[in-house]
Amino acid sequence: MRSNRLTAAVAVLSLPILSALAALAPANAVWANETPGTLDVRQLPTRSVEQPQAPKSSLDEVKIPELVEAQPEARTLPSLVAQFADTTPADREAECLAAAVYFEAKSEGLDGQLAVAQTILNRTRSGRFPSSICGVVFQPGQFSFVRGNGFPPIVRTSRHWQHAQAIAHIAANDLWDSTVDNALYFHARRVKPGWRMQRIAAVGNHVFYR
Repeated sequence: MRSNRLTAAVAVLSLPILSALAALAPANAVWANETPGTLDVRQLPTRSVEQPQAPKSSLDEVKIPELVEAQPEARTLPSLVAQFADTTPADREAECLAAAVYFEAKSEGLDGQLAVAQTILNRTRSGRFPSSICGVVFQPGQFSFVRGNGFPPIVRTSRHWQHAQAIAHIAANDLWDSTVDNALYFHARRVKPGWRMQRIAAVGNHVFYR
């Protein structure tokens, strides 16, 4: 009986002690046998974390040059003549024009040869001369190299003939502008015919008129 009374007394005395200990414990304490509550990230201290920068590569300093489109070589009369040097006359008309250039101006520069070819073509379009190239070239009293209805022999393997063929092709197809686009007459510089015509230009060994 005495033992029971002692146990009850200890229990009575323990209650105040346990209450005092509970009051001293933190309000939000988490015990090992409890599950933590939801974490409120807004209550955590914030601090920006600086990210390390990657070291610059030597390639970053290299400037790649811009691609420049290659410009085509400027076209010139000599380059056109070289392009069409092996152009065989397509018909009798082309043959007449090339032969007239060959015999009349083969010793001149390319500009002079083109001027002769252009004047012959101008005559065919003027309405004052025959309408065909061969008709203009073989018109009586116009070209001193004409022999009846034909030409003297042509050295067809020569550079002069290659140039004459090319110039005839260029003139007939309007591939290059001549300085005597509207000329209808010409004579050699060595003669003085005294023509009362509009003088256009002197090119090579010839003087051109309208």
